[in-house]
Formats: sequence, C-alpha cells, structure tokens
Amino acid sequence: MSAAIISLLTLTLIFLSPSVSSQQVPTNCVIKREQEKCLEMMALEYPSPEFDCPWFWDNLTCWQPARMGEVVEVNCPELFSQFMSEEDYELGTVSRNCTEFGWSEPFPHYIDACLYEEGNSSHPDMYYVSVKALYTVGYSTSLVSLTTAMVILCRFRKLHCTRNFIHMNLFVSFILRAISVFIKDGVLYAKEDSEHCFIHTLECRAVMIFFHYCVLSNYFWLFIEGLYLFTLLVETFFPEKRYFYWYIIIGWGTPTVCVTIWAVLRLHFDDIGCWDMNDNAAIWWVIKGPVLASIMINFVLFIGIIIILVQKLQSPDIGGNESSIYLRLARSTLLLIPLFGIHYTVFAFSPENVSKRERLVFELGLGSFQGFVVAVLYCFLNGEVQSEIKRKWRSWTVNRYFAVDLKHRHPSLASSGVNGGTQLSILSKSSSQIRMSSLQAETPAT
Repeated sequence: MSAAIISLLTLTLIFLSPSVSSQQVPTNCVIKREQEKCLEMMALEYPSPEFDCPWFWDNLTCWQPARMGEVVEVNCPELFSQFMSEEDYELGTVSRNCTEFGWSEPFPHYIDACLYEEGNSSHPDMYYVSVKALYTVGYSTSLVSLTTAMVILCRFRKLHCTRNFIHMNLFVSFILRAISVFIKDGVLYAKEDSEHCFIHTLECRAVMIFFHYCVLSNYFWLFIEGLYLFTLLVETFFPEKRYFYWYIIIGWGTPTVCVTIWAVLRLHFDDIGCWDMNDNAAIWWVIKGPVLASIMINFVLFIGIIIILVQKLQSPDIGGNESSIYLRLARSTLLLIPLFGIHYTVFAFSPENVSKRERLVFELGLGSFQGFVVAVLYCFLNGEVQSEIKRKWRSWTVNRYFAVDLKHRHPSLASSGVNGGTQLSILSKSSSQIRMSSLQAETPAT
C-alpha cells in the first residue's frame, strides 16, 4: 500500500466523514497489528520438520505451516473490508500451494479476490492515487482562493461589516483546515512504512489536536453562517455587533473546549500511539457528537430559511411571474448549500451500507473544493466587492494617467511631489476659475 492510499483512507474513514465508525483504524496500522499477531504465533510454535512450508507473513496475511502438496485457504484480510460497502462486500478467500520449492503465489490474487466489485475493472491503486490527487488539488485551490478573498475583504474598509466579518472567520477556518490536512499528512505519512502507528511524541499528538480543532472550527463557523442568516430574517431589530462576540465565542471557543476534553480523556484513558486511531467510541463521540449536532442544526436552519424565502417571494409586494420566483428561489438555495455545508448531510445520516467509494469521492471532492466555492460565491462574485475593486481600479487608473500626463506637460508641477489625485483637484479648480472669469468677461458685452 502506498503512502498516498494510506493517507487518503485515514483522512476519509476517520476524520472527514463524521458518520464513520470510531472503530475504523488506518489501513497500514491494521497491517502492522496483523503482522505482530503473526510474529507472536511464530514465536510460540517451534519449527517442525514434518512441515515443508513454514510460517509465512506476506505483508497482508499470516500463513500457517503446511506439508508439501497441501492447499492452504485463508479469508481475505480485514483491511479490505474498509474499501468496500457492507452490502456488496462478500468475504473472499485466497489460497497458496505448498510445493517442493516453498509457498506458491496466492491465487486468486488479493486484488481479484478481495477488492474488486462487480462492474469495476479499474486498478484500485490508480483509483486511490487519483482521489488523493483530487483532494490535494482541491485543498490547494481552496487555500489560494480563500487567502486572496481574505486580502480583498481586509483591504477595503467599506466592506467591513458584521456579515463580512463572519465570512472572514469562515474563510480562516477553511484555510486552517486545509493547512492542518497537509501538516497531518506530512507528519504521519512522510514515509512508506507504518512507523507512525506507534509514534507517541508530543509533536505528533499536537498535530492531531490541531487537526481536530481546525475541522471542528470549520463545522462550527458553517453553523454560525446559518444561524446569522436565520436570525437576520426572523428578527426585526437585530443587534449585530453584540451578537458577533457570541459568534466568536461559539466558533472558536466551543471547539477549544471539545478538543481539550478529548485530549485529556485520550491522555488518561486511551493514551496509545499518535492519537490518530479512535478505538474508544465514547471518547471519539466528544469530537463526533458536536460535528453531527452542528450538521443537524444547520440543516434545520436551512429548511427554515428556504420556507421564509418562499413566503417572501410569494408576497404580493414582490413583482415577477411564477417562473421568475422559482428561479430566484432555486438560485438562493444553491447559494446557501455550500455556505451551510448542507452536502454533509448526504452521508452524515445515511446507512452504513452506502458504497465507501461513493462516499470517498463525494466527501473529498466536495469537501476539499468547498472553500474555493465559498470564496467565489461570497467574495469574488459579490456585488459590493466587485464595485469596490472597480472603484479602486478607476481611481488608480486616473491617478496614473494624470501623473504621466502632467509629468510631460508640466515638469515643475510633477516634480513638486503632488500626486495624481491632487493634480486632478488643482486642474478642476483651475478650469472652474477659468470658466467663471470667461462668463464675467462676456456679461458686459451682452
């Protein structure tokens, strides 16, 4: 198993999907545990001359000793069940012959016996490497677009309002989530081996704490976006500034409390490895519970906002025919889905027999690109943002034009340190004075 596949499975099966069972373990760690069991059995049983083929660990399965001519059949390794849906997955078997030259090659091959689904002819290694590349590109794209959006919103003071401050905090949470994914992959899966299964350094655990904090913060700021919009539509008088401080506490403070409790519980009751495996379901619910709660509440808020929008669009005060009303409703709904993270509900409360491959592509594809979509919809396509950028561009163009023009026509004025805007003001005043003097000169003549 390559590091790309291992990191992808860990990221998807344990952290990005809040509905995943807490009993899921990173793939290479499952292999490591099976290897240890096999080595223990080898140590307990001394080699016997009656067996022509000794104990054998092939990096996936432990093969017991056998006599020449015997066919040993074993079930598919446990780790392959993580790649398949429970409904479609049937426990396959793999066999080896004990020959005079030792163990034969496994038949059928592990991939054919344990991993292929009906109608799926693609090589699994290429599939998982492709999805790994997909989420890497997605998080990288989101990171660049969100950073650009943050610079724009911070640069223009006219865009500083409660609504945009909430957007900026959401952008920061997406940025931190992307950074934490890259840091986690770099620390845990820098090598092809499974050394990280038994890493218990402070650095490694700090990375996992930071990762969980970033993911939780992202979910909570998605929840705050929904709560803010719902409150804005429901309440007539809405003290935004006073509420904003509570939003900060909820968005950044609540994840701090949850992750701190989780870290303390892990330290005292499940202090194993790098804390990247979650064998204790009760402790894992400290992280999983708030995530599911935020998704559920946000979905309820989303439905409530859609109902309010329908009522407002059907009001006699709103002009337009029925088709335009439905068009505006559909557009508003599509804009709210990425902002609220509604797509997480598709698998958050779905049955466990849904294909893991579909879950993998859906969550990583949408999850990694969600930051990019949010940045585009709520910054780059925002009318206020576009107006401010156009105004700044016009101002810069005019200043540059007059600075170049006056440099050629009036060198003394250009060298006096007066900028383009001041020169434009001077020229405007001069032209006004010239027009007034001309009118005064023409009045007696008439």
